[in-house]
This record gives sequence, structure tokens and C-alpha cells, in this order.
Amino acid sequence: MAMYVVGHKIPDSDSICGALAIAYLKNQIGEEAIPTRLGDVSPETQFILDKFGFTAPELKMSYAGEEVYIVDHTEKTQAPDDIDEATVVGVVDHHKLGDLTTSTPLECWIRPVGCSNTIVKMMYDFYNVDIPPAYAGIMMCAILSDTVIFKSPTCTTADIKCVEALAEIAGIEDYKALGMEMFKVKSAVQGTPTRDLVMRDFKDFDMHGNLVGIGQLEVIDLSVFDEIKADLAADIIKLKEEGKRHSVMLLLTDIMKEGSLMLIASDNETIIADAYGVTVENNEVWLDGVLSRKKQVVPPLQDGFANA
Repeated sequence: MAMYVVGHKIPDSDSICGALAIAYLKNQIGEEAIPTRLGDVSPETQFILDKFGFTAPELKMSYAGEEVYIVDHTEKTQAPDDIDEATVVGVVDHHKLGDLTTSTPLECWIRPVGCSNTIVKMMYDFYNVDIPPAYAGIMMCAILSDTVIFKSPTCTTADIKCVEALAEIAGIEDYKALGMEMFKVKSAVQGTPTRDLVMRDFKDFDMHGNLVGIGQLEVIDLSVFDEIKADLAADIIKLKEEGKRHSVMLLLTDIMKEGSLMLIASDNETIIADAYGVTVENNEVWLDGVLSRKKQVVPPLQDGFANA
């Protein structure tokens, strides 16, 4: 029986490219695997897939009775809704451990690096499997995306070395220029429905019994939000109510200024303010130096809910 390789809900480039790259690796070592996805492909991810000649993995929402290899998370809130009825056979992730559990032993590749695809590169090295140029290209782009072209505090020496190696395999001479092309695609927000923007890179977290949603939009210049910021703020209020969430936050991240404007809708704004040691005004706050949801936003907020 083939295993399905799938990332998180509302997949980003790491989830999509990781699913494709792991499925290829598994097939090369005699383990039948099919890449899938749990949502629509983002504009950035579509740019990457088009650049290297890939089609998006199959959209598959149900996995009951199937073998599943999870990429880029270990959180039930981000997994298929019927994950408890599936058999999780493996995990590749670079986040904190979540609440996914298994009844049987599984393969785990978890490392404190900037991107799951950095770990996937390590897997190819471990199994001594050659990476085709196109796969090297999408893996490289996923790392550039997750590490914000090495600007993110999550970036490690391993991420940089993997990008350099993958760029050589893919035949990309100026990978930083390609990274900027990707972020220009991310910055093109005009004309996109407000809810689509809010959900473009959105994750739910269970924080000590409270459902908290955190979205992020990474752009080259925050001025692209000048005309739509009020609409975004209004929509996260609606999203909070619709999903019975305690809080919803949207990070508007300026990769050039290296900081994020956080828009907030919350039942208790004080928890958020205390978590980051800031004063929230008009349901928003600028977080200087904050680029990473994984490392700089989620951990202090979880601590904040633990102490509330």
C-alpha cells in the first residue's frame, strides 16, 4: 500500500515542495509514496512549481485507513481532520513537537533548522540518492522562503549549506536573486480577496486549551497594505468569531525592514501584550526584528497562555 506524503493545512512552499521531494526519495528507495496537499497552492509556491516544471500534488483531504507521512508540522490542528483514523508512518519537521501521537513506531526526522527541506536534503544524503536538478530547485526555493533568504533568526548554517549545494545541482547561479523574485510574487497583494490574503499562510494552534490562529504575509514593503489594512483587521475579527478562536493575529512582515506589524483580534489582548512586552494600540503593534512565527511569535505566546 502506498503512503501519502502531506504537509499542513493551508500549505506553504515548504509543505508542498517537501511532499514532492520526500515522495520522490521514498520511491527511489523502494517505498511507494504519493505526494498530496491539504489546500490550495499559494502564488509563491505556484511560481516555484512553474519555475522547475512541476504540477501541484493531488488535493486529498481524507486519509482514514491510509498510511501517512507528515511534513512540516506535528500539530493535530494542522493535520488532516481524520488523522486519528490514519497510520502515521513518518514525520519530517523543524517546529516544536505538537500533539500528534501514534500507536506504532514511526520514522522521525526532526531538526532545529530553518526549513523542513533542509532536513529532506539530509535524508537524500543519508540514503545516498541523487537529487534531480528540478527537485533540487524546489527544495532550494522552499529553504529560501522559510528562512526569508537567510534573514530569519531560524536560519542555520545547515540551511545555508543546503541552499548552496542545491543551487549547484539545480544550475542556479544567483539563488538570492531568485529568492527576491519569489518575495516579489508574495508582495503582489492588490486585487486579491481579503480572506484569501488572511488565509494565505495561516496556522491554528492549541495553546493550553485555547484555539489561536496566526497568519503571516511577508512582503518587501509594508506600503502595499496601506489601502487594505483596515479590511484585513476587520476580517480577522470575523475569522475569530467564525472559528470560535480565542485570538487571531495577522503578521504583516517587512523583510527589508526586518520587523512585523501584528494585527490583533482577541478575547484578552493583555495576554498578547504581556507575551511580547509591548503596548497594543488600536489592536495592532509593531514588533521590531520579528520575522519568524515559529521561533519569535508562537513560543512567548504559548508561555503567555500558560501563565494567564
